[in-house]
Amino acid sequence: MVQDKKGRVTYVQLLKEDLMVMRFVPAEGEVPQYKAGQFVTLGLPVKSENGKIIRRAYSIASHPENRKYVELFIRWVRKPVPGRLTTELFNIREGDEVGWLNPTGMALLVNEKLPDGSPDGRRIVCMGGGTGIAPFVSMAQHLHARGDKREVVVLHGASYVDELAYKNLFTRLEYDSIDRGKGEWNFRYRATISRPQEWFNRSWGGQTGRVETFLRPKYDEISPLERLVGEKITKDNTIFYVCGWQGTIDGVMDFLKPKGFVTMRDKRDDGSFEVKDESYG
Repeated sequence: MVQDKKGRVTYVQLLKEDLMVMRFVPAEGEVPQYKAGQFVTLGLPVKSENGKIIRRAYSIASHPENRKYVELFIRWVRKPVPGRLTTELFNIREGDEVGWLNPTGMALLVNEKLPDGSPDGRRIVCMGGGTGIAPFVSMAQHLHARGDKREVVVLHGASYVDELAYKNLFTRLEYDSIDRGKGEWNFRYRATISRPQEWFNRSWGGQTGRVETFLRPKYDEISPLERLVGEKITKDNTIFYVCGWQGTIDGVMDFLKPKGFVTMRDKRDDGSFEVKDESYG
């Protein structure tokens, strides 16, 4: 029988009625060790289920070097029917108790070595749709904290500007790259809004469309991502990490598969691949 550990909610930031950042700490002991890209499972008794414990997995947004708390970026699922656990979570307050299971997951761990054992020095491109940006918040901060020299690009797609929850954090990381130089920390961040025509997004002047549109070639056959990094994206110079709805992952692969990119689950006989992905629906 699964035995939930107890945690205490220490921070709740409601970004909008269906989007929040939440932090918790273990009720006893320290924040567990985990790796960037992993997820933690939360559990709560649900009133509509006669107190039955309902559990769901959420990507960890905090980074492993931060042992003060576990941070999560959560959307309240309301359609086609309200999510049983997320409905409870959006009624939670600081100081409340939550159940949790140890962090786990292998799909989005940072790839360190190539099949031949040599270091993986390829450019890292992280593409997150909606709350799928969470593991890359963890990854970017982790790579920054350990002084990783690889080029890192984070791309975030959202429907509305107020859903770009980590824009300020990513912007600070990019400014640090500018200040220190790419030889020390090579990082860039770009976002896109999929509903630019709506009044709430009227101030947006950046990329429009879903996150995979960063891969769509323009009239000169160069994609926005290639223009950003200054060269052609190939399976030899870039590894992709993708998280979001299955439609987001499928949309990314529609651009990458014709170029010879393969996912980790479909890796070649020699063990090589260029895409790591994780779907939450």
